[in-house]
Parts: sequence; C-alpha cells; structure tokens
Amino acid sequence: MEFRIQRVPPLRPAVIVLAVLLAAALILPACSGSDDDDSPANTATATSPAAEPTSDTTQPDDPTATATETEPNPATPEPPPPTETTPPEATATTAMEATPTVASGNEGEVLVLSVFFIRDEKIATVHRTVPRTLQVAAASMAELLAGPTAEEEALGMSTSIPEGTEYIGTTIDQGIATVDLSGEFESGGGSFSMAARLAQVVYTLTQFPTVDFVTFTLDGEPVEVFGGEGIVMDRPVSRKDFESLTPAIFVSSPAVNDVVTSPLRVNGTANTFEAAFMLQVLDANDTIILEQPMMATSGTGTRGTFDTTIEFNAQPGTQITLVVFEYSAKDGSAINVVEIPLMVGE
Repeated sequence: MEFRIQRVPPLRPAVIVLAVLLAAALILPACSGSDDDDSPANTATATSPAAEPTSDTTQPDDPTATATETEPNPATPEPPPPTETTPPEATATTAMEATPTVASGNEGEVLVLSVFFIRDEKIATVHRTVPRTLQVAAASMAELLAGPTAEEEALGMSTSIPEGTEYIGTTIDQGIATVDLSGEFESGGGSFSMAARLAQVVYTLTQFPTVDFVTFTLDGEPVEVFGGEGIVMDRPVSRKDFESLTPAIFVSSPAVNDVVTSPLRVNGTANTFEAAFMLQVLDANDTIILEQPMMATSGTGTRGTFDTTIEFNAQPGTQITLVVFEYSAKDGSAINVVEIPLMVGE
C-alpha cells in the first residue's frame, strides 16, 4: 500500500485573527463570573446606592417621614400653658417709658402723675390720678393749672401760676419741651412769684424721661425775657436753674396725702452737708416709730439722689408723717425740715 502525505496550506493572517477573537469571547464570560466583586466598575455600582439618600427619609411628600418629624417625643412632657397671657409687669414697663406710674383703678388703668406746687416757699410734690392717656404733658399741665385742693391748701400748698392761665400745647424735640401758655401766665406778681411759677412748670414737665429742659412761649411767641422782673429766658432751662426754690431735702415720692403701706419706697434729691440727713416716721401721736440715717449720692453744694425702702408698723386708716431733716453742723439742731403727712392703707 502506498501512503501519500498531503501538505496543508498555511492559514491566512485574517483567519488567525478571527480565531483568536472567537476564543477570547468564549473565555472572558467564564472569568468574569468568578471575580465580579473585585472589578472596579462593579465596586462603584455597588457603593453608589449607599451614597444616595433613601426615599423614606428624604422625600418631603412622604407622609411617614413628616409625621415622625412633627410628632412630639412622649418622653419629654410639654410645658404647661402660661396662666396669664399678658403679665401686668409688661404693661407697666411699657407705660413707664412715657409716664411716671401706671396703676389699676375702678374704671381701668389710670396714671399717677406728679404736680408741683409751692410749700414754705419751696417746690413740693402732690400726686394726681387721671385716666390713662398718651397726652401725659397735657394731663399734667391741666392738673397743675387747676391748682391745689382745699385739703392741700390747708397743709400749706399754694400755686404761683395766675388764675386764668390757659394751656395751649407742648412739643418735645430731643429732650426739650416747648410749652405754650396764654399771656395770663406772665401777669402780676413779684420776682419770687415769677420764678416760682416757672419752676412749677419746669418740674412738672421734667418728670417725664423724655424731657430734660423746657422753653416757654406765650400765645405762640417765644419768651426771651419773662415778666416785669426781667428774668432772662434765652436758653432752655432745667430743674438746676431753680436750686434756690428746691428744698435741701426734696422728697419726690411719697407725696402729701398719699395712701401708703409698708414697705414704702422713699426717693428724691438732697443737697446737705456731706450728703447726710435723717429720716423719721411718726405715728398719729407724733411718736417716732422709725428713725434711720440717710445718704445721698453727693452733697455739700452738689445735689445728689437718694432711694430707699423703709418698713414701719402702723394701723391701717391712721395717719403717719414722714419727716426728713439734717442736723446743723453749727449747733446740732434740726434744720431743713420737711414733713409729709400720709395715710396708711390696707
């Protein structure tokens, strides 16, 4: 038998390339199934959902999420509702910015205003209760022009403001009140009366925290020289301009005939030797039931302030007298005595 060897012709390059590609296509799927967790592409695909917020915690329209945010924690008790919606102190504090004192009367809130008359040729304080108003300057001036009551006159109170004087109005600008009065304000009286009536108005208007100085007009015309005594009024004036008419110990509060209870706040100004003076409380029999030394913030030619709270024991419905004075440096006697009769309330 005869064997023949047949020579296989060589493969063409294109056929070789095609065979390689087919082999790779068969091998790669088998390899990828065993190590897909280590593939960078698959790793990124697995971690990206964790970086994105889940729908039940971020969707604003998810009702479950909204309820969880607004529902109170039962472990934390809610505070009880306030017993008063408007504390009385809030009203009083707000009103104090424009008025001296706010109180409650039988017909609602009222104002307690200070009005200043003359007693023993010095300025003295009385209190007036009026319905609450924003026109506090007008209200206080109306009470001032009405003059002291008969009971106050019996205690030595008087006014130097001429009868018939009319209040026209007041404007306040940067701490200066310009008060307009009728021409009768300038009529009659000597030098003391002229100075005293000016002091009464100045003290009455400067009780308000928005007023430091006062200027005067009469029937709308500015006053530069006041009255026949020729008092020069070419600048705004303050309480300091009437030091000669101010008691050495000036009690702003309490005022004559006030109804008071213990403890009692006493305040004012003083210009005494070394700023020292005495305070006493007398009962209806003029027996001393309280005595204590007092000190102002300054003295000996410079007027200082004082503010203290005292306690006393007296029966409601009885009269007591608050007395302030200083001991004379010359002979030790009581000088610059001021007595303020008061009624003890319930």
